[in-house]
Amino acid sequence: MVPGAAALREIEVWRALGLSRAGLERFVCTAQDAVGLRGEVDVLLADDRTLRKLNREWRGKDKATDVLSFPAASELAGVHAGDLAVSLETAARQAVGQGHSLRDEVRVLLLHGLLHLAGMDHETDDGEMAARESELRARLRLRRGLIARVEEGKGKGSPTKGAKLAKVRHGSRATAKRGGAVKRRRGVAA
Repeated sequence: MVPGAAALREIEVWRALGLSRAGLERFVCTAQDAVGLRGEVDVLLADDRTLRKLNREWRGKDKATDVLSFPAASELAGVHAGDLAVSLETAARQAVGQGHSLRDEVRVLLLHGLLHLAGMDHETDDGEMAARESELRARLRLRRGLIARVEEGKGKGSPTKGAKLAKVRHGSRATAKRGGAVKRRRGVAA
């Protein structure tokens, strides 16, 4: 079957960004297995405007961020692990700052988000998430992760630009887009 014009345009957009849908899907599956996270994960690749809106709505922070995590309700455990939203604009800026590709930066952000979906929280733990992220980055052949960047930035007197890592629990329901539709579920932002 020959892909239609819309499908070809989508493929061209992915290629122009240096990304591959199939490659990112494989990475999410591999990273999810490494994290030990069971269930489907939906990923929204968006722009700063969309992440800013989600960040404002669910975290009360009126600014764009790099990645947000929305764990699924406990009733869906094992079936649906949750949703991740990544700003490609912020990821592109961070990739330039880190000296690697957008593809690599998106993978770093996805790993970080998956660890949050698995229940880890660098804001409240004693370094467990940072250690796990470091271990998994080595296994998955990724460069420095978000937590390491922020820790290095603290040592220099200021946090690394664009690497906001706060995680806030909300009793409300979080919104994430899936295939153009909007799903609502209880969520946590990373």
